[in-house]
Amino acid sequence: MDRPHFRFHPGAYETVFEQEEGVCSCCGQNRSLKYEGPFYSQQSPDYLCPWCIASGQACETYDGELVGYTDIEGVSPDPADPEPAIARELLLEIALRTPGYRAWQQPVWLTHCNEPCVFLGHADRQAVEPFLAEVLPDIEGIYKKDAQWMLERMSTDGMISGCLFRCVRCGEHRLHMDVG
Repeated sequence: MDRPHFRFHPGAYETVFEQEEGVCSCCGQNRSLKYEGPFYSQQSPDYLCPWCIASGQACETYDGELVGYTDIEGVSPDPADPEPAIARELLLEIALRTPGYRAWQQPVWLTHCNEPCVFLGHADRQAVEPFLAEVLPDIEGIYKKDAQWMLERMSTDGMISGCLFRCVRCGEHRLHMDVG
């Protein structure tokens, strides 16, 4: 059986799935890929397979989210705020059918051109160097005085990690800084 493809997290099999034999808590099938990323639910399933994640069955069965709906950039937790500019079906695809990513803090899913971006993975200074001009506004927007200091200490697995995204429409890169 072919693995499902996650268009907004194409590297999910390298970042949040582990090679582990088991029975999926959701579909009851014997599987060899276990989801190890974030899952927000009052229940804690032992084993979720990529097929149940891709179909949305995992989130439906456990009334959960893989990415917090209001953790998607542009979505406010305040019901009095205006509706997001991003199509609801895209927001639900991120929250309910796209594997999240590991982070020290609450992960934020970045957007651009009124669509969710593709998560490319964790990045260090060297990885963002080719498009530093594109991601610098993201860093300076939060760490204006310390942007260079943050960049110098950014690593893929340290206390300061860059979470790299790319716009699906224009290809521009975005960066969320995750600080432990």
